Amino acid sequence: MPPKKTNAARLLDELGIVYELHEAPYDEADLSATSMARALGVPPEEVFKTLVLRGDRTGVIEACVPAAAELNLKELAAASGNKHVEMVPLKEIQPLTGYIRGGCSPLAGKKHYPVYVDESAILLERLYVSAGHRGVQLRLAPDDLLRATGGTYASIARY
Repeated sequence: MPPKKTNAARLLDELGIVYELHEAPYDEADLSATSMARALGVPPEEVFKTLVLRGDRTGVIEACVPAAAELNLKELAAASGNKHVEMVPLKEIQPLTGYIRGGCSPLAGKKHYPVYVDESAILLERLYVSAGHRGVQLRLAPDDLLRATGGTYASIARY
């Protein structure tokens, strides 16, 4: 049985963007993107995690970086026009986005925030991002992700 459509998938449908919906088992004790990549059987470079941050000038922003990468806060601050950015406390994620940890999508959140996608995505034909539920991923072209989120490519990942 195919995974149930999520709001993120419905948004892509509305925009006429081609995607695939994938479901994989997940472990409550390990909600990492690298664990999701293993469950999907794909390289961790293809699975992008969505992080929610707050900039001193712009307020809330989202960053998508490859599963095994760390977010470079300095580079994200520069790319987003902030002096500094910091991760939003876990308890604020759901009120801000409507999503829970391990199921945070850059698409179709409660409110639209600026999205920055690591430029390594340009090298991929397709990438995976959360569809808005734990264990459910969207696979789509990086440029389509940018179009759907109004996002920007930036050099924000560090290995």
